Amino acid sequence: MKLAKPISILGILAMAAVLVNGFTRGDFSREGSQLIAMSWGIVSLVDLYVGFLLFSMWIIYREKSLPVAILWTIAMMTLGFFAGSLYVFLNLQGSDGDWKKFFLGKNA
Repeated sequence: MKLAKPISILGILAMAAVLVNGFTRGDFSREGSQLIAMSWGIVSLVDLYVGFLLFSMWIIYREKSLPVAILWTIAMMTLGFFAGSLYVFLNLQGSDGDWKKFFLGKNA
């Protein structure tokens, strides 16, 4: 667990940096249309959203509250692994060093 926390913090910081960069310097419509015009761009997006979906399934499984799980899922789909890294960090903090509690949440 000692290694998982710094990794999740690095994920939060890295994703925050690239999100700020993308929102301030990028053109989502123009660049997004270029991305989906390329075969590997489509592969990358499908891969990304399959990962988001699988991660969101874990969130829904472990959360006590369905509305909270839905909000985290929306955050995953819009903010990507910034939200995922934040979710991991918060739940590592709340698990008191217990991996079973971390992974299973309400089902531990």
